[in-house]
Amino acid sequence: MRPIQMVDLKQQYLAISDKVNAAISEVLNSSIFIGGPQVNSFSQSLAAYLGVKHVIPCANGTDALQIAMMALGLQPGDEVITPSFTFVATTEVIALMKLKPVFVEVDTKTFCISPNAIRKAINPKTKAIVPVHLYGHSAPMEEIMEIAREHNLYVIEDNAQAIGSDYTFKNGTTKKTGSIGDISCTSFFPSKNLGCYGDGGAMCTNDDTLAEKLKMIANHGQKTRYYHEIVGCNSRLDALQAAILNIKLPLLDSYIDARRKAADFYDSAFAQNNKITIPFRAAYCKHVFHQYTLILEGVDRNGLVEYLSENNIPSMIYYPVPAHKQQMFAEWGGADYHLEKTDWLTHRVVSLPMHTELDEDQLNFISKNVLEFINK
Repeated sequence: MRPIQMVDLKQQYLAISDKVNAAISEVLNSSIFIGGPQVNSFSQSLAAYLGVKHVIPCANGTDALQIAMMALGLQPGDEVITPSFTFVATTEVIALMKLKPVFVEVDTKTFCISPNAIRKAINPKTKAIVPVHLYGHSAPMEEIMEIAREHNLYVIEDNAQAIGSDYTFKNGTTKKTGSIGDISCTSFFPSKNLGCYGDGGAMCTNDDTLAEKLKMIANHGQKTRYYHEIVGCNSRLDALQAAILNIKLPLLDSYIDARRKAADFYDSAFAQNNKITIPFRAAYCKHVFHQYTLILEGVDRNGLVEYLSENNIPSMIYYPVPAHKQQMFAEWGGADYHLEKTDWLTHRVVSLPMHTELDEDQLNFISKNVLEFINK
């Protein structure tokens, strides 16, 4: 049996190494490292895949969130509603922009932001909502968009963990996550479902005016070289990373299928254990399993993590400290929040290895060891 990795990027690379190496060589031979045909091609292909009019690449997913908030004209003191149960980048950018993060609860089934919690948090200072499609499961976007329209709020989708997921609306129509809000942001960090071999990110929108502004901000606030109309930044996806993503994008659906197959195996192994809650799938969402995350009840979670490690099985806790309890948010009154559902999850979740290269022997070994510890 091959060594088990949390994410096995090497095996994934080996399966496509000839194509990747050729694409990298093409960029090196062209010596066009910033912009150029590889970046343009990837932007167009991703737009077609997601069903959006515009994809604006940038340096990473965190930059994408910052540029999105800049493009929407959010001002210091404006309030942005966000889940506390998320990777810190989502909330960090709000604070970086001198906006006020307003932390709200998530649904303990989906791990995603609760529409009821959003409604309770809205006040005259609220300007935007940032739903996070956590672990590969979509937030309830139809209801979130209804709330946003009702209160004239912007919606910025954090799609870093759910690219490729399909969302089905009540009328039966389907859209990809990342194509529903005013702007969506994603990351191509190597471990993502669609990952490059360094940092990378993108913003997506169907609004022509917003698209032009996003492009300008990401490029020093200029449309024409050396004529800077607005304050911007320097955030670019380089051609080498775009070339790799051009190879991997056509494989994304097959990667997702492999993740779902692994998730189905885990489900079968754990479904009858009353100390384990397997990942929930809402009817509106096709889960893409960026993570396979269990909820444990009456289990020594740290003991399980240690036991798995002793048996050469990695595992992770995403996330042990919610945003509202991070020291960086003390000045925004983080300690004043009482988010019982969020705190409940942070003490119970654990994620098992999940990637495209998991085989049955590995899945059997992981599942057997989890159950051995829990049932002893």
